[in-house]
Amino acid sequence: MPAYHSAYNDDLDSRQVGNMSLLPLRTRIRGPSAVITDPNEADIIDETLDLFRANSLFRNFEIKGGADRLLIVLILFVSDCLAKLSQPRTPPSQIEATKQLNTLAVDNFPLPGDVTFPLNSHYAPPGGRAESDFLRQYLTQARQELAARLVERLYADGTGKPSKWWMSFTKRRFMNRSLGA
Repeated sequence: MPAYHSAYNDDLDSRQVGNMSLLPLRTRIRGPSAVITDPNEADIIDETLDLFRANSLFRNFEIKGGADRLLIVLILFVSDCLAKLSQPRTPPSQIEATKQLNTLAVDNFPLPGDVTFPLNSHYAPPGGRAESDFLRQYLTQARQELAARLVERLYADGTGKPSKWWMSFTKRRFMNRSLGA
């Protein structure tokens, strides 16, 4: 059974940095991303959260386009978020989880082309300093939005504890990789 790929691979209108697509986001967070104004329209963040659990079971992933490369980076970030929330003995409250994941989202992280980026063989580096800065700003914005929506899903049941169905994926590594150190 193959892994699930991004539905946005056919989107030729999105900006490319390196060989990664920078897709529009439905967000209120300031940043360089194009904004989707329709609240019912899905974006790459929704797709990442929908496909995370299924794709995290796969060790191999055939990249079919720039949107798949963005999907991989975001899935690896979700995996790091779940690992961060599972570290303490007692699960954090929703407010604490929001703070921790927002801090993780804005922390410095490696970009394609950096020595410490775990998937350099699959990603082309940005064309120059301006593209690199734009990619970092875009990914920071996407990570902040993803962290906010992940917390909403984790604490959707109203018990004040993260969902055990999501937290069961803390030890699973998509492609046996991690963005964290």
